[in-house]
Amino acid sequence: MRKQFITLLFLTISATAFCQFPGMGGWGKKGPSLKGKISGTLVDSISGEKISYATVVVKKAGSDKEMNGVLTEEDGSFKIDNIVIGKYDLYLSFLGYDEKMVPAIELTKKKPDLNLENIPLKPANYLLDEVEVTAEKSLIETKVDKIVYNAENDASIAGGDATEVLRKVPLLVVDLDGNVSLRGSQNVRILINGKPSGMFSTNVSDALKMFPADQIKKVEVITSPGAKYDGEGTAGIVNIITKKENIEGVAGSVNASVGTRQNSLFASLNAGKGRFGSSLNGSSFYSIPNDARNTFNRQDFTSAGTRVYDQVGLTESSRLGFNGSLSAFYDFNAYNAINSSFTIRGFTFDLDGRLDASLNDPMNNIMADWMRTTTGNTLNSGYDWSTDYVKKFEDKEGQELSFAYQLSGNQNNQDFLLLQTGNEAFLRDEKQINDGDNLESTYQVDYVHPMSKGFKLETGAKAVIRRIKSNSEYLFPSSPGNGDYSLLDAGRSFLFDYDQDVYAGYASMNFPIGKFQAIAGLRYEATEVKGSSVGTEAGFTNDYENWLPSFTISRGLKNFQSIKLSYTQRIQRPSLQFINPFNNTTDQFNVIVGNPKLDPELTHQVEMNFNTFIKGVGIFSSIYYKRTNDIIESTLIIQNQVSVNSYANVGTNDAVGLNVFSTKSFDNLTIRGGGNIFTYNAQGIINGQELERQSYEYNLFFNGEYNFPKNWKADAFGFFRSPRRTLQGDNPSFSIYGIGVRKDFDKWSLGIRIIEPFNEDKFFDSDIRGEDFIQMSSFGIPFRSFGLNVRYKFGSVDFKERKSKIKNQDLKE
Repeated sequence: MRKQFITLLFLTISATAFCQFPGMGGWGKKGPSLKGKISGTLVDSISGEKISYATVVVKKAGSDKEMNGVLTEEDGSFKIDNIVIGKYDLYLSFLGYDEKMVPAIELTKKKPDLNLENIPLKPANYLLDEVEVTAEKSLIETKVDKIVYNAENDASIAGGDATEVLRKVPLLVVDLDGNVSLRGSQNVRILINGKPSGMFSTNVSDALKMFPADQIKKVEVITSPGAKYDGEGTAGIVNIITKKENIEGVAGSVNASVGTRQNSLFASLNAGKGRFGSSLNGSSFYSIPNDARNTFNRQDFTSAGTRVYDQVGLTESSRLGFNGSLSAFYDFNAYNAINSSFTIRGFTFDLDGRLDASLNDPMNNIMADWMRTTTGNTLNSGYDWSTDYVKKFEDKEGQELSFAYQLSGNQNNQDFLLLQTGNEAFLRDEKQINDGDNLESTYQVDYVHPMSKGFKLETGAKAVIRRIKSNSEYLFPSSPGNGDYSLLDAGRSFLFDYDQDVYAGYASMNFPIGKFQAIAGLRYEATEVKGSSVGTEAGFTNDYENWLPSFTISRGLKNFQSIKLSYTQRIQRPSLQFINPFNNTTDQFNVIVGNPKLDPELTHQVEMNFNTFIKGVGIFSSIYYKRTNDIIESTLIIQNQVSVNSYANVGTNDAVGLNVFSTKSFDNLTIRGGGNIFTYNAQGIINGQELERQSYEYNLFFNGEYNFPKNWKADAFGFFRSPRRTLQGDNPSFSIYGIGVRKDFDKWSLGIRIIEPFNEDKFFDSDIRGEDFIQMSSFGIPFRSFGLNVRYKFGSVDFKERKSKIKNQDLKE
């Protein structure tokens, strides 16, 4: 039934598009000869940048009677058609700009269509002066459906990785391990250039660390995605836009950074001529070895007394990675184009640790001490290949049909060698290997049909086919200490196969309701899951269907204020990181294992946004309510001396939150700050025990920059996040601050960045509790960092950016 539904939707879209070609009739025909159209593009009068989502209204000349109206597109363009021949006044407005009227526009029988080309809007003087406007738009922009952080103009991120960029984006919080949270939830879907990447199928934090900050142009945060977006990502979507662009001409750049924590090299070459263009990018990074100090204490209460397990250790780790991409496009003509790109990536994570452990177990009459050394290597590598074909229509501007295909592959291979000495009962000499492979194919078709009076229809269909394999082996030496791990212990080899197919279709309509603009949509998603786990348990299946409605209504008010109300329903499927049943027994009394039978989370969210300016201070605020069913949380259960760390659908969570972001400029100084506070009201069952917890979480951030004379720029940032709550306890809080200085020359620039200059090391503590145990851990790492960055650019080009239509958003990260 699901496949038939998608097939029917594909055929419907294709038939609709077929009717648009000349001679085939349909909506694409031109209107009556006595009607015309008005078009143009809104631009900032100072910076020349395009103004997206501004309001354009047509009134009868000399009258207050509104005849028609639209919002500008993302590129600032607009078109109002089906206008009867006559004279009109055109009104244009947007938050932070003076309203403008273009009077006495006349459409005649001889010239029924009028293109006003670029129309400049002047920033509102009583809100922001000219310098303040360009400064605001250079770093942070607030649009109708998202917040945009322009990372390319931030001096302090040079030489870092993507986690350092995301830490400075409003609404986002990134912890020490690189896990990304939006409004307190880690159920965030991360895209690269508007499309998914297989690099996020296993471990998001590791994937972000392989992405140099110098490659990132901007970051978009979407809190209430509509029906055209995948239903995945219950907290929202984060879209990372890179500097990879298609161009007219030849240009390139080289960026190099050296520092006490991380070193990187990034190079790009872009070339284009006429209707063809290509881009080539490559980068590498190296994180020098650093030592992490770990402590662990678990007390579980048995009938014979308290059992205590202690660990103290030191682990040295380092990273080496690479990233490369090649893309090309060709425009057959003004209405047909193809775009293709190929990316590869990879990094290795090496560790070498020593740990002293002790166990006092009165139930089994054990008092033992031992020492464990562990050496390990993790390889995370993969590729993405995507190709898009776009068909535009001559008779109707904005009408578009696109077909897209993407193939993604990702490998996550782990190799650990451990040697345990000391107490004879705890001697170990073992090698553990886990090879994880994720291969997915995506097929997608989208159709956009603009209609009169601000109406626009968007519809499409999509299929995602995933094939996941995980192969685990436990090897032992043929004789103690000889280093030959060729013998496989019987019953210690596991093969996990996991297939996940998602079929989806959607329809969305943009339309005005009086002075309001609304978007209403409905998305259908059918998921088919099957898997087998040879060596652990029998096969399993899990199929489900979801109808995901969404609705948003917004309006611009007086004095450049705006208000928006939205409702969305989202789904969150678990990724390989959560479902892989590989049992990591490096620490035999503290193991980690995935849960392949996890159900998806389902979230209902209602959100109201209000934006305003008060005495030159821009304030962007929202209140929201989220109810999440079948929440996925990490769980800890004590079984026969062993802490078993896994994941489970533990219950429900109701959260009410307030989010505020503000910005203010003073001549050459711009400051920004804000925070997010929300409740954690969860109830559920873990290991048969009913649990309930009421608490709250919050995060605060600050960012400021100052433009000095002679092209000097400096900025500073900082944020704090409270501990993350679960039904069983608290995970560590996190904070960070830093400063950066950059000097720009004609073709090159020189910058310095400093992170936590007064804290050489930082420690992070967690506290997890159950009915019969208490477990506390702490780890500390070197944190103070100094870095030097050099950038060089050459060539002169005209840029033309292109993006794929595919946006997979269907895995919990």
